[in-house]
Amino acid sequence: MEKTYDPKAVEAKIYQSWEKGGYFTPKITPGKKPFTILLPLPNANDPLHMGHGLFVIEDILARYRRMLGDPTLWLPGADHAGIETQYVFEKKLSREGKSRFDFDRKTLYQTIFDFVEQNRDINRQQLKKLGFSLDWTRYHYSLEPEIIKTVLHTFRKLHQDGLVYRGERIVNFCTHCGTAFSDLEVDYVEKNEFLYYLNYGPISIATTRPETIFADVAVAVNPKDKRYKNLVGQKAVIPLIDKEISIITDGLIDVNFGTGALKVTPAHDATDFEIGQKNKLETLVVIDKNGRMTNLPEKYLEMTVSKAREETIKDLGKEGKLIKIEPLRHTVGICYRCKTTIEPMIMPQWFVKIKPLAKPAIEAVRKGQTKIVPKKRFEKMYFDWMENIHDWNISRQIVWGPQIPIWYCLDCNPDILINFLDKKGDKVSGQYQKLKEKYSFEEIKNGLQSLSAGKNPIYSLDDKPCRKCHGKNILQETDTFDTWFLSGQWPLTTLGYPNGNDFKYFYPTSVLDTLWDILFFWVARMMMFGFYLAGKAPFEVIHIHCRVVDEKGQKMSKSKENVIDPMDTVEKYGADALRIALVFGAAPGSDIHIGESKLQAMRNFTNKLWNIGRFILMNLELVANQVPFYDPKTTGLTKEDREILKDLALLIKKVTSLIERYRFDLAAENLYQFAWHRFADEYIEYSKDRIKGGDLVVLSVLRHIYLSLLKLLHPFMPFITEEIWQKFPRENKEPLIISPWPE
Repeated sequence: MEKTYDPKAVEAKIYQSWEKGGYFTPKITPGKKPFTILLPLPNANDPLHMGHGLFVIEDILARYRRMLGDPTLWLPGADHAGIETQYVFEKKLSREGKSRFDFDRKTLYQTIFDFVEQNRDINRQQLKKLGFSLDWTRYHYSLEPEIIKTVLHTFRKLHQDGLVYRGERIVNFCTHCGTAFSDLEVDYVEKNEFLYYLNYGPISIATTRPETIFADVAVAVNPKDKRYKNLVGQKAVIPLIDKEISIITDGLIDVNFGTGALKVTPAHDATDFEIGQKNKLETLVVIDKNGRMTNLPEKYLEMTVSKAREETIKDLGKEGKLIKIEPLRHTVGICYRCKTTIEPMIMPQWFVKIKPLAKPAIEAVRKGQTKIVPKKRFEKMYFDWMENIHDWNISRQIVWGPQIPIWYCLDCNPDILINFLDKKGDKVSGQYQKLKEKYSFEEIKNGLQSLSAGKNPIYSLDDKPCRKCHGKNILQETDTFDTWFLSGQWPLTTLGYPNGNDFKYFYPTSVLDTLWDILFFWVARMMMFGFYLAGKAPFEVIHIHCRVVDEKGQKMSKSKENVIDPMDTVEKYGADALRIALVFGAAPGSDIHIGESKLQAMRNFTNKLWNIGRFILMNLELVANQVPFYDPKTTGLTKEDREILKDLALLIKKVTSLIERYRFDLAAENLYQFAWHRFADEYIEYSKDRIKGGDLVVLSVLRHIYLSLLKLLHPFMPFITEEIWQKFPRENKEPLIISPWPE
């Protein structure tokens, strides 16, 4: 063995040998229960960050099960990541002085496709550098034709079962990204803003949004609020436009907020929308998709929301309608990608009725069919969300992703709104009934950017001629699926649902390991689709790990300059040091601390393992490798031999139990303590005099314990353990990756 261990000289060579040997690819073995894990999908075009390093937990499980002899599938893949990828791509366009509006839909899609393809192999190679034993023969990408085919079939089935509908509802809209988001994709931050008290004639109201007064349709008070009992049924007056609106009651009004009277603006607030629906109130829109003011006095037209707020406050003050302004610290929704303030907006969207899908997914966890680990914290979180779930908005107003399989006949929907680029490349917008007077259907179709079909359009689920008018002027819905609609079906689509051999053998999967922050986005949706399509939960266990933070417990971010790049870390310390650092001391439900001192300590541990191996191997070679292999019936064992063999047996039992219980942190700590202290510091030091005296029994025990340690450490530190294993004379000639787990 070389004097020092050099990860750079070893890791790529070892990984190639594993791939060449086909050890990552399990064989379907009827009658034998498989062990299956799905890799949580990295974005196809993104390099890995330190959070992805926690895939080491899945690799520990996969390598452990493989050594137990189970057919083990760890299935890799990548996600097209809809809005996230388009957001990154649009930033690239912006740097080039371009925008998405410079392209027709088809061209923009192909341009993003090419951009992703240039980068799609990056994280695949990085996953290999971290030693992850993924079955690359089964790698999948979320935009593969067969996957999309299944996803479209699921939509049609949901539609057929009455679980898909077109609805005009309040949605969370990002005016920068230009798309609606589900409730789960909105982040909430606390902001210091203001509460404005306004004079509405006989009643005063308090609002954070004076710029939307032009869309008010009522003033609401709580029916139990005695202050306003005599005003209910009377008229309030909207300032600046002197429009009369009714004073009504609703139990949603908080009597302790502001004046206890709420201006009701159904088009621009979720609570107001609910009040408006209950009371059959009109819905007026004054903010468009670009975040500009519309449908109001000319002075404010085309202003941004913030500018309109500023001007409205000035004008209210001039007219004596601004009573007072108070500072207010409150929670505001922002886009999870670009951090723009979310604009609640009335829009026609496609929705999935979610409660029927959620019910069996809730029961599976409640009855223990699927276990969530750690249970105490995350099971409650799962139930809280699933039992209070809202219908799922699956429409996204972006190009990157599969289009929703709905087609509109333009002749039967003449009021459909269309945006397209004409033959000159100029952007044209308007209703089809007007556009068709000047432009041919082919010109509109070829330059199409987007369309909006309204709340109750006439549509079909295929692109055949219209069944009503037999016309052929058909355009597909330009909205794409929410990314989670695709990834929610991942356990099914990647295994070949419904008739694939992999699906029949490997589904349901054994364990899903993921970060807690996508328990709602991804895990719950996979549970729902698993029951809806396959009648079974997709996982036996959902293991939740936590985020990686720096040494001080702070979240890693570029602004704090505390980000640790996993690839830089591998380059500096080796993959094994990073892997064991990520699990060492990482208790369930707690953040995982990573910093230079911990990485150095684990690099030192790899060096210690190497030096132990060099010492034993050197002494074996001095006696020409004539040392008999250890056998329980070996004679000549000393008290110290029997004690450490007993300790080894206890270690094997403990580490096995800890891995089975998902306590990888304790397993790593026990291995570290035994290898460094019990074995190296105590037993090896004790053995040196016996070795000098030519005692072959002690060498036999040393080799047996060391090779057993390599097996136990292999799931955690696969490269160095495999490299040392290959250098040792041993009874088992198989590579370490498929050697049997010690008993």
